[in-house]
Amino acid sequence: MLHELWQNFAHNLFKPLLLFFYLGFLMAVLRVRFEFPAVIYQGLTMYLLLAIGWRGGEALAQVDPWQIDNIAEFVAAGFVWNFVNGAVAYFLLNRMTTMRRVDKATVASYYASDGAGSFATAMGVLGTIGMAYDAYMPVMLAVMEVPGCLVALYLVGRLRRNGMDATGLMPDEPGYTAPVEAGPGAATQPPFDPNPTRRRRGKPRVLTRELFGEVFLNPGLGLLFGGIIIGVISGLQGAQAVHDDDSFFVSAFHGALCLYLLDMGMTAASKLKDLRTAGRGFVLFGLLAPNLFATLGIAAAHIFAIVTATHLKPGTYVLFAILCAAASYIAVPAVQRLAIPEASPTLPLAASLGLTFPYNVTLGIPVYIEIARLLS
Repeated sequence: MLHELWQNFAHNLFKPLLLFFYLGFLMAVLRVRFEFPAVIYQGLTMYLLLAIGWRGGEALAQVDPWQIDNIAEFVAAGFVWNFVNGAVAYFLLNRMTTMRRVDKATVASYYASDGAGSFATAMGVLGTIGMAYDAYMPVMLAVMEVPGCLVALYLVGRLRRNGMDATGLMPDEPGYTAPVEAGPGAATQPPFDPNPTRRRRGKPRVLTRELFGEVFLNPGLGLLFGGIIIGVISGLQGAQAVHDDDSFFVSAFHGALCLYLLDMGMTAASKLKDLRTAGRGFVLFGLLAPNLFATLGIAAAHIFAIVTATHLKPGTYVLFAILCAAASYIAVPAVQRLAIPEASPTLPLAASLGLTFPYNVTLGIPVYIEIARLLS
């Protein structure tokens, strides 16, 4: 049995999709003079999100109505579960690293979200090995992205209420600057706030219009939900547009994903230099987190299936594991840019793109596949 598991793992480890990621990583390490055009990366991201959403929507339209309750319950469970991942990540970062608390909170929020790139890669690998998954998983991808944004706003809001200064330091951290108290006769004009979205009339603003747009109306979610809605409508009308021999949304999917992973390999290698100042505990966390969260996620999905008597296809366990194990690099960074300027912009992405994403798309996906096979 162990020999069979090893053979399956080694076979999945060297799928062409993953080899493109290795190639991009190696090109960056060897400093090959090649730059992936940004406009092509944006086009590939748009294509993958629309393709995932559309195909998932058309498959979702064929689901029996009596299964809707179980699907909604599982999607809701995934939404709640990512809050648990964020809490566990914050606890581990407090124990394993010496970073500023605002950076710990921000990194934890990245792990309370998910990654479309990891999900698309897992879908591609499952397609090549013929492992089935439930049609509603693209909906899960969209829903499980939101908790990370909310975790970031909550944790950093709590730090601000506890006295965090304008540079992101807490009262017990070296270099902290205490607010200057106004004496008698001092001007009552409030000081200029470089982050006007953070406060209004002395009270923290949890969600502004611009921030609401980044959390719930960001381009990634818009494209994904748009594709799902279009797919559901076309499926319900009986005019299914995406067929197995479709030359654009099916046949071209793996080719686009290969190019996407080539660029992501180069990006991951470029983030490694940001880990030098983070410390060993931070690096260890970036490698431990996907294993821990994927394992807990698979266990939670298995318990949900038993308690609710819901049949989950083997590939669903793999996709749910990758959603739990992945870290955001699109939605949460946008929220951080608007609402948390005190936090480091490089450390969370170094963990997400430099450690967790490479692990998930190389070792993680084959491991999760074998766990799903054991469960089934």
